[in-house]
Parts: sequence; structure tokens; C-alpha cells
Amino acid sequence: MPVFSPPYAAEHPFAHGQVPRTGILYCNLGTPDTPSTPDVRKFLAEFLSDPRVVEIPRLIWLVLLYGVVLRVRPAQSGAKYASIWSLEGSPLKVWTDNQARGLQGWLSTRKHDVVVRYAMRYGSTSIPSQLDALKAEGATRVLLVPAYPQYSATTTASLWDAVYQWAATVRNIPELRFINHYHDDPRYIAALASRVRHYWQSSGQPDVLVMSFHGVPERTLHLGDPYHCECFKTARLLADQLGLRADQFKVTFQSRLGRAKWLEPYTEPTLIEMGKAGVKRVDVVCPAFTCDCLETLEEINQEAREAFLHAGGQEFHYIPCLNDDPQWIEALGGITQQHLQGWPTQTTLDAATLAASKAAALALGAEV
Repeated sequence: MPVFSPPYAAEHPFAHGQVPRTGILYCNLGTPDTPSTPDVRKFLAEFLSDPRVVEIPRLIWLVLLYGVVLRVRPAQSGAKYASIWSLEGSPLKVWTDNQARGLQGWLSTRKHDVVVRYAMRYGSTSIPSQLDALKAEGATRVLLVPAYPQYSATTTASLWDAVYQWAATVRNIPELRFINHYHDDPRYIAALASRVRHYWQSSGQPDVLVMSFHGVPERTLHLGDPYHCECFKTARLLADQLGLRADQFKVTFQSRLGRAKWLEPYTEPTLIEMGKAGVKRVDVVCPAFTCDCLETLEEINQEAREAFLHAGGQEFHYIPCLNDDPQWIEALGGITQQHLQGWPTQTTLDAATLAASKAAALALGAEV
């Protein structure tokens, strides 16, 4: 009689008396370990082989990917990564780590007994490895939080693919929740607006504010992907918060890959047209990115800057991403806390600790 052998990994049960915990996994796209050509090739091979990212016939694309793209692009991309690499490493990894730490602190000060980790969809600190770590730390409930405010199948859905693939190998799957998007959340919009205003307070205002979002193929819109609409809603809400007229801001899309038509207008050609038309100063902000990375620091602040100035523009200002701005950490915490509702995460303080907390608050003149 055949013996059924499920493909589940062996798992040790929780220790008796161990209190179940809630875990939060903050997920970003990923980065090479170093800007070296071998590390960039390894990263690009994983990233570009994801069928969510490149939606063309699989066999045709894999032939092109391994026969052409991965022979040429890693060295080119490696030079670009090297131009923005910091002493701490990849900016995207540094900022994602800082955001996760900030989120942990924000929730802890509100007495949420949770454990926060970050994970990358591609490359090191993978989603499966971090989910394994959360389970080892006693997490029986996990909230998945994307670093992407706007939903796209190419990004957000791919994160969830990785979670489902991990779950298929796990016997005792934690209770899972997913945040799909927060593109129109008032807290996120307020953090963006505050970031822009703060920059303008020290640097003055531009003739035009360009809101550059990461691009995706236009066909994804026709297939039902909400990304295009969510980007425009974010832009409209941000413009309203900043009090901008229609002629004072422009929405564009960057990072086009291949020859297919992507969402338009494209960022760099638009900036060139503006420079030729006599626009003296543009500021560029990238609302789809919560962390500065290759696409913002190199593609926008280096390549797009040069294109605008070469076309006749006089001033180009890049407004940094939210990164670990305190108002963004506050917004991220509020969004996360909202999606934790119903899960028992609140720390219970004993009488002595509560009395000591009240005494300390009174000593500081606070109301209790």
C-alpha cells in the first residue's frame, strides 16, 4: 500500500505554556547584496524571472533573459548601484530596516506586544526566511504590510505569491492578513505633503511639481490592474493637500523596460519637453516609493536631472522619499494598527507597573 508523504517541512510544536504572539512582516522589493556584477546578476535573475514582473510567454522570455539580458545588464546596473551605494550598504535595505524598527517602536509605545520584521521579495532577507523566523518566535498570527502604497499585480501580488508558496510547505500555517494598499489613506497623504512642504520651506517652490510613479506596461491597466488609477488618486489628493492648481503639477511614469508601451506620460521625455518649453525649475517627488533606492537616487536624481538641465532647464530638485521621516512612521503605525484590530496584541500591565507608570506621568505634569 503506498505511503502518502506530504511535502511539509518538519516543525517543532510550541513549548507548553508559550503565549501565542502576533508578527508583522514589512515587505519591500529587494536589492543586490553588493553592486558587484555577480551579485547584481543573481538579483536580476530572480527578479526578472518572476512571471508577475514580465508577462510575456515564459519560454520566449527565459531564452531572452538568460541569452541576452543577463549577459549585458548586470554590469550596467552594477555601475548604477555603485553610484548610490552608501557606507551602510544598499539605501533601500537601510531605509526598509529603519522603517521596520520605527514601526516596532511605535507599536511598542502603544503597548502592542508584537514582533516586527522586514523582508525582501527578491534577494537576501527573503519572505520565506522571515516567516520561518516569526514562527520560531511564537507568531501564530502574521500581518503582511507592503512598502508599496499603490497596489499592482507586478509588486503587491508578487509579495503574496511568495507567502502562498511558503505556506504550501508549512504544516501549521499562521493566521494571515494582508494589507493590499493605502494609496489614499489620509495619514500617508499627510506624510507626503509634509515631506514636500518641509523641503519647500528651505528651498522655495518650483514652477512645476512632477510626481513620478514607477511605470508598468499599459496592458496591465486593460487587464484590470488598479495601479494606474491609484497613482492618479494619490497625485490628486497630494495636490489638494499642497493647494496646487492643475498647471502646477504633473503625473508621470518612470523605469520603462523593453519596447512595449507602458503607462504614459514617461518621466524623462516629459522633463525634456518641459526644459525645452522654458520651464525654469522642476521639483520631482516619487510617491510610489516609500524608500529611496536605485530608481529614485540614480534614475531620477542623476539621469532625469541631467536630461532636464541639458534640455534648457535651470533648476532641478529631487525631494527625498519618506524614508524614516517621523510623520511617515506615525502614518505607517496607524495603518498597521488599524489592520491589527480583533487580534489580541495589547500588553497587560500588572498593578505595580501601572502604578509606577502613573507616578512617572504625574511627575512630568501629565494628566492620567
